[in-house]
Amino acid sequence: MITRLDPYPTRVKEYREPFRRLDPIVHARNQRRWEGPLDEVALSRYERDGFLWFEGFFSKDRIDPFFAELREMANDEELMRSEQVIQDPNSGAIRSVFGMHEISELFDRLTRDPRILGMVRQLLGSEVYIHQSRINDKYGFQGSGFDWHSDFETWHSEDGMPRMRAVSASLMLTDNNEFNGPLMLIPGSHRLFVPCVGETPEMNWTESLKAQRLGVPDQDALAMLAENGGIQAPKGPAGSLLLFECNTLHASNENMSPWPRSNLFFVYNSVDNILVEPYAAPAPRPEFLGTRRNIEPLTMHDDFPELAGQGVSPLR
Repeated sequence: MITRLDPYPTRVKEYREPFRRLDPIVHARNQRRWEGPLDEVALSRYERDGFLWFEGFFSKDRIDPFFAELREMANDEELMRSEQVIQDPNSGAIRSVFGMHEISELFDRLTRDPRILGMVRQLLGSEVYIHQSRINDKYGFQGSGFDWHSDFETWHSEDGMPRMRAVSASLMLTDNNEFNGPLMLIPGSHRLFVPCVGETPEMNWTESLKAQRLGVPDQDALAMLAENGGIQAPKGPAGSLLLFECNTLHASNENMSPWPRSNLFFVYNSVDNILVEPYAAPAPRPEFLGTRRNIEPLTMHDDFPELAGQGVSPLR
């Protein structure tokens, strides 16, 4: 019997110490043809912190059309009954809608924006495809939070993503402030992999997308990482953009304010990092959670072709 080597063992029976990642953070360092819009300061900041924040990346005019699309989706009874729509465990309101780029042409074009795609290709050092897309909603006074986790830990164990070569783009569709449950990140946490305790049950995703219990790091490990790197919560107006590395630990609190928080997420994976069999789950998750079929490299959408070569400047 041949045992597959697992570079990032997790969902283990007992606690294991965090260990240093085996993969580069900026993959284009040794592949010069993937030079892009990010300068050396931004690349170094991404390597240090595991994320980049761009306040007001898109204008309000560019963001407003997405809300019309979302209203149409909310009126689509068949979609609302599908597994792609996840309800909040406390209020029953929509928590997440997955597969956004396949539901909407408008969202699909957004994934191909020249500036975003240019940065992502540069960070990953390759062509890319969409591993997963979703919108996360938190309604005023009722949106529940997300516990601390590394996305890569879940994608590796339950989807079969081999290596740390993916980037999430989070676009703020509403203002994100300190009161409505903004995303929190631990700077520098992406440099260590934190194995998590607990065997993955069958169809774990049906519960974990409502309230994550597996894949949550040990509190002592979280405390150590937060003591070293602190915690940051990028906040800003609708249209702001956050790029964060797939292994950066993040979480968010409940929305205790009257103001809704809606964020759109696109996960870009390298075409050289396609999914294999899950490393720590009985079977792969559904296609809308981890793409296996549509892995053709993304091409830039030509709405704004003049932006393809322009530089971009993150705030942190």
